[in-house]
Amino acid sequence: MPPEDIVPSSGEPAGADLHYRALERLYNSAPINRKFASSLEITGEGRSRLTFTVDESAYHAAGAAHGTIYFKMLDDAAFYAANTLATDRFLLTTSFNLHFTKPVRAGEVIAEGRWVSGKRRVFVAESRLIDAEGDEIGRGTGTFMRSRIALSSLDGYSQGG
Repeated sequence: MPPEDIVPSSGEPAGADLHYRALERLYNSAPINRKFASSLEITGEGRSRLTFTVDESAYHAAGAAHGTIYFKMLDDAAFYAANTLATDRFLLTTSFNLHFTKPVRAGEVIAEGRWVSGKRRVFVAESRLIDAEGDEIGRGTGTFMRSRIALSSLDGYSQGG
């Protein structure tokens, strides 16, 4: 059996699992993520989960998280869910719609991303934000397009381990 057909304990083919771990390393390597206490977990094909810690540094003048943090969390979760299906190219966000349903203050927020459609050039994915009380606080849908940037050319993306 070729190595890429070996199925690890996650149930995903070994090649897919390597791609998922490389995407997690890519997320961690992005300079923007040094500004946010967050971590990415690729949970399977077309699925991602980000855990963010929101604190006062992300607040607007009325004492709750600014919309930019909602966008960051929603976009990242949808983007990485979609990029699980593109193993060769970095995707680019081409549009994103978001809906705010509840303000968030300090605490942990989970962003769940899910691929919806598309596997060639354009991908559609959605995401939602869940606060520490278990309430949905935001939702978004994005479209993502393959770029000319090879994932393998990015310093943060490596399938080495």
